[in-house]
Amino acid sequence: MPIRTTLALIAALALAAPTAGFADDDDDDDGGFGAAGLLSGKNKEDLPPVILSAGEPISPTGPWTLKSGTYYEFEIQGDGSQELTLVGPEFFRAIWIDEIVVEGLEIRPLGLDSIEFDEAGEMEVGFVAIKPGQYYIKIPGTKGETQRLDITIE
Repeated sequence: MPIRTTLALIAALALAAPTAGFADDDDDDDGGFGAAGLLSGKNKEDLPPVILSAGEPISPTGPWTLKSGTYYEFEIQGDGSQELTLVGPEFFRAIWIDEIVVEGLEIRPLGLDSIEFDEAGEMEVGFVAIKPGQYYIKIPGTKGETQRLDITIE
């Protein structure tokens, strides 16, 4: 059998074979996430929203403690009371952003440094926490504790 035919046959068999460990079996106790891996519903948690409003706390619920490898979603809600920016470059580099959804439009960025609201609106951010450490997101130029959200990734 010619070498090309042999290689094509091996490739076809490899593609046709089921992938071990990815079957979504609810009876197993191995902690597997199923076919979607880290993005599966078993590995997803919703976080409280971040609020952008002039003079108001950005997180009424306090600091976040996240687990590395877990998929999270949160909303950023701006009320339009003032042009406000949210920065947190160290935090945004410690996570993998799956998508940002704005008015039904899905954005899949390679990275993020800051987000700005010029008017009222909201966005949803989906991400996987990656790098353990202490981080924050905040409204730049402010010093008050209520204008900053401390985040720990364990």
